[in-house]
Amino acid sequence: MQDKITTILKAIADPTRREIFHALVVAATALPITQISNQFEISRQGITKHLKTLEDAGLVEINTKGRERFCYANTKPLAEINNWLAFYEKFWDTKINSLEQHLNKKG
Repeated sequence: MQDKITTILKAIADPTRREIFHALVVAATALPITQISNQFEISRQGITKHLKTLEDAGLVEINTKGRERFCYANTKPLAEINNWLAFYEKFWDTKINSLEQHLNKKG
């Protein structure tokens, strides 16, 4: 079973899925799948597959109202990616500071 970070990274690895997610974030409201699919030059079925991947990663929530399915972005899972990256940011900051100190001693 994949961990959450892997699932999220795989979901946003595809440029079309990133565009769909971005469109939903910018809209700041639920959008019907029809409206989302009209923004892309791929089939509604293709958009639905991308939305399913985003939904599995927790980045999109889909609700049905009548005959229409509405999607909205959920940015909370991105916090996990941010936390994961923060460790490496601190790691590289420490390494660069050490290198800078080392170079300043030689200079």
